[in-house]
Amino acid sequence: MAVKQTAGRDELGKFAPKFAELNDDVLFGEVWNREEGLSLRDRSLVTVVALLAQGLVDSSFRYHLESALANGITRDEIAEILTHAAFYVGWPKAWAAFRMARDVWSGDQTEEAGHGGLFGLGAPNEAYASYFSGRSYLKTLTREGVPIANVTFAPGCRNHWHIHRAAGGGGQILLCTEGNGWYQAWGEPARALKPGDAVTIPAGIKHWHGAAAECWFSHLAIEVPGEATATEWLEPLDDSEYRSLHDA
Repeated sequence: MAVKQTAGRDELGKFAPKFAELNDDVLFGEVWNREEGLSLRDRSLVTVVALLAQGLVDSSFRYHLESALANGITRDEIAEILTHAAFYVGWPKAWAAFRMARDVWSGDQTEEAGHGGLFGLGAPNEAYASYFSGRSYLKTLTREGVPIANVTFAPGCRNHWHIHRAAGGGGQILLCTEGNGWYQAWGEPARALKPGDAVTIPAGIKHWHGAAAECWFSHLAIEVPGEATATEWLEPLDDSEYRSLHDA
């Protein structure tokens, strides 16, 4: 998910136009968007710790905590990050950071409540977080016979382009249970999804799926049995392409 920042021009565009340009276009426009080097999630982690080390627990720190939440860092992870950092940056700095982080992530807890559809929200999808743009949650329903999981996407979250590989058979079926979302196969128009919709994805098809920008979305992911099955994860969906779906 690409980062677009206008705070520099909004706050300092007239007073310090060059600084505003460097802030918006270079720091956020270029450095933050080099996801081939570090994911947004990892950049958020580095930035939070760097600001904490300097004792800059101010509005900019809160902004980066909120960005960390949006980029997939969980409540348990931020608590562990700050606890670990406390031994290196100082206990008083960590106390101040914890007070702000508690406020940011407590709002997230309220937001999560009631989502996940019929089968429930599940746990933060940490195992596959690097293959998603935004926050997702996973609840495994069964691993026996045909594996089935309930996947929930926070607003704006979607997975990267990927392919279900198989020597024979394989693929995936999605059964939509809550909210509004999208599915797109490579080279085809995106398809809007709503509860009750089903998507059959044959093996070998490059595709992505996820939530609409302003809506939570859940679907069952059903693995079709096959030989030598595996998922090949590819590049993230371009943010401008995702936004264009909602501008249409």
